[in-house]
Amino acid sequence: MNNFIFQNPTKIIFGKDTIEKIGEELKKNNMKKILIHYGGGSIKKNGVYDRVISSLKENDIDFVEVSGVKPNPRLSKVLEGIAVAKKNDIDGILAIGGGSVIDSAKAIAGGFYYEDDIWNAFATKNRFKKALPLFVILTLSATGSEMNGNAVITNEKTKQKWTTSGLVLYPKVTIIDPTVQFSLPEKQTINGAVDTISHAMEYYFDGTENNEIQLQLAEGIIRTVINSTEILLKDPENYEARANLAWSATLALNGLLSTGTKGGDWASHELEHSLSALFDVAHGEGLAIIFPAWLKYNYNQHIERFDRFALKIFNIDTGNHAIDAKLGIEALIEWYKKIGQPTTLSEIGVTEKDIENLVKNATQKEYIGRLKRLTEEDVRSIYKLAL
Repeated sequence: MNNFIFQNPTKIIFGKDTIEKIGEELKKNNMKKILIHYGGGSIKKNGVYDRVISSLKENDIDFVEVSGVKPNPRLSKVLEGIAVAKKNDIDGILAIGGGSVIDSAKAIAGGFYYEDDIWNAFATKNRFKKALPLFVILTLSATGSEMNGNAVITNEKTKQKWTTSGLVLYPKVTIIDPTVQFSLPEKQTINGAVDTISHAMEYYFDGTENNEIQLQLAEGIIRTVINSTEILLKDPENYEARANLAWSATLALNGLLSTGTKGGDWASHELEHSLSALFDVAHGEGLAIIFPAWLKYNYNQHIERFDRFALKIFNIDTGNHAIDAKLGIEALIEWYKKIGQPTTLSEIGVTEKDIENLVKNATQKEYIGRLKRLTEEDVRSIYKLAL
């Protein structure tokens, strides 16, 4: 196990009927006026918005709003949020939604104090040094953004979907009430499950040796997600399955799995970010396509780990490492198909003629991958495998 420092400052309030606590938490943190940030309005249909506003009023918290966040959150919405925040002299931000809303809110929080072109916080090493306090009410479990310092934003003009991170971007308080996810469209539950599994696999397959506890944690999360998702596809209001899926998504990317590792591989995420930047595909769908292709391309790099994955997740054990590794990857693909995910680029309308644009977009950064540093030709081969 490698040396590590683990610090996570986010307070989690988890369970039924916890949304009403938000006003009290804001008051404890000396918030007098906040910016509420959310998406397309589903929180008004499921009652979350009304519950939040009632709690704010009970605790004398003033607020302004910026709504309309889309999946693969846009830089233009971030800039709008920063302008509203500065105009209204707010004390903090309340994000109500899933990863897209939270990431957008993080960028606004950091951008409030950022003196440079805000895109440089994503495109360069000049990251956010200071941010407004951020509070979260989670309505979709997937990205883990509710308990980490990461944010992914899409620049519509440059067609770049890039990441920033920093301790200042961690939410102060996150409320997770699994019951508010009962009404999620089935596809969002599925995408969240794939995203969670993908986060666990990024650490699992980064080439770290002798990290048994992290491996078992990752395996437990992946098995729990598979089991919970299958229950929820039959019974969307099964509380225990919702709770287990929600907490798995948080644990998969709150820093716990990264301890003692190389920090995760993340090549699959980089390649998917280019896919969703150019074709606006949902992140969970893109990962269901790209990650298996990466697995196929790289299984020989750490074949014992791929063999273990097949055994621990799908109970596959033929006694042959290579055969087991391949069968494990195929089992993952079959499960994605079973829950209704696309597993090839052709299913979402991407063809071979689009590969070069994807490669060009994906190889703009210094390097991709830790298990294997991917060259431009490696990236091209993975995209072709995904066709």
